[in-house]
Amino acid sequence: MIVVFSLAIFLPAGTIQWREGWTFLILFFTFVMVFSLWLLRFNRDLLVERMHGIGSEDQKTWDKVFVVVVFTVFFGWIVVMPFDAVRFHWSHVPVWLKGIGAFVLCGSFYFFYRAARDNPYLSPAVRIQTDRGHKVVSTGAYGIVRHPMYAGVLPLVLGTSLLLGSWIGLVPGLLLMALIAWRAVREERVLREELEGYDEYMQHVRYRLIPYVW
Repeated sequence: MIVVFSLAIFLPAGTIQWREGWTFLILFFTFVMVFSLWLLRFNRDLLVERMHGIGSEDQKTWDKVFVVVVFTVFFGWIVVMPFDAVRFHWSHVPVWLKGIGAFVLCGSFYFFYRAARDNPYLSPAVRIQTDRGHKVVSTGAYGIVRHPMYAGVLPLVLGTSLLLGSWIGLVPGLLLMALIAWRAVREERVLREELEGYDEYMQHVRYRLIPYVW
């Protein structure tokens, strides 16, 4: 992952002498490694699920297509920002705003951590985990919004675009958010139909991503 992300950032930039690019890689992969070690220590079953859930036989077919599309959009988003900010200098983001972007990006990591801490069934695939005794989770962050991990994508997109100095990056970033929102709706249909108690949970927790908004 580190190699792939590094190539996606520095090849379009045309240089490795890009402080913001290195800052993003350090922040992002420090979280990924710490998060993975935390899962290994406290919830190894969830770590296995997150590593192998995509491509499972019971993953919904539409979701397999979605995963390909969203990863394509995600890496397209990553690639366009160094083209914008470094190679062609289309965007001009002040240093202080890049610093705010770094803090917002770090804030997104908390959403991902809380979702994993509160939900032992946090699979990357849309599937009913009968092999793991799948149950509705309604406490912690899931008592506030129905998809706290998806909610973390918003500060991830905003923070990364600002940190890397790319206003243009917000455009594919918004497309990424729209795709995530679409998946949330489709995923809920599956959970309502196939997971006992989820319909009642939806009546109790009304909002998907942002309290009092949606």
